[in-house]
Amino acid sequence: MAGQRPGAPIRAGIPEHGRIPKYYAVKTRVAALLDELGEGGLLPTERELAARFEVSRETVRQALRELLLEGRLRRMGRGTVVAGPKLEQPLSLASYTEGVRRQGRRPGRALIGLDRLSCPAGLAPDLGVAPGEPVWHMERVLLADDERVGLESTYVAVARVPSLDAGFAPDSSFYGYLRECLGISFGDADERLETVLATPREALLIGTPPALPMLLIHRVSRDTEGRPLERVRSLYRGDRFSFTTHLRGGDQPG
Repeated sequence: MAGQRPGAPIRAGIPEHGRIPKYYAVKTRVAALLDELGEGGLLPTERELAARFEVSRETVRQALRELLLEGRLRRMGRGTVVAGPKLEQPLSLASYTEGVRRQGRRPGRALIGLDRLSCPAGLAPDLGVAPGEPVWHMERVLLADDERVGLESTYVAVARVPSLDAGFAPDSSFYGYLRECLGISFGDADERLETVLATPREALLIGTPPALPMLLIHRVSRDTEGRPLERVRSLYRGDRFSFTTHLRGGDQPG
């Protein structure tokens, strides 16, 4: 089918009765055009596309909106260009830094805030401290080649990392700092992945529309001795990330 991406289901997007909305027909034709233009290619204007496909600009706009949400297009200045492939982040104890570097991109982080506060009762069990004990809260924007792609919020007990505010470079890997400077290695973690919409504040920090779907990971980590270490909330742009995992032979489907 014209406009169908390699590897897609044979009848991807087409109802069994065979009738498809006009915007979807335009979307498949635009998708084929993206393959011709290649990454970074400038898309014709809405007016030009409407004239080419003999449809209204609103029909074109709806098709482009879906392609933007899927991460196949991105805004650049006053134009729209073909986006590159999504960043693949492994669901593992590997850090964000390691995952981005493996794909030939330059990872980075921009510090939003690093605060010392009294641990709330609901957080205390995850960090292995008593309510009221001091904890660090560090919030950073995630970067890939200087593009804002996510937001990370980390809680860790001050007793475990007493000099975080003085000895740690906020634009570097926190896991690398724990391992290389404090001799702390990660043993295991529990993670939960869900889709959400960013709050207005989160969307502003990441630089995305509030309606853009996000991938949210909650992680509670422990060191190699099983002691609680950190709780992290990581928010990733749904149009720029996909997540991968490796299943072993014992992980048989039910």
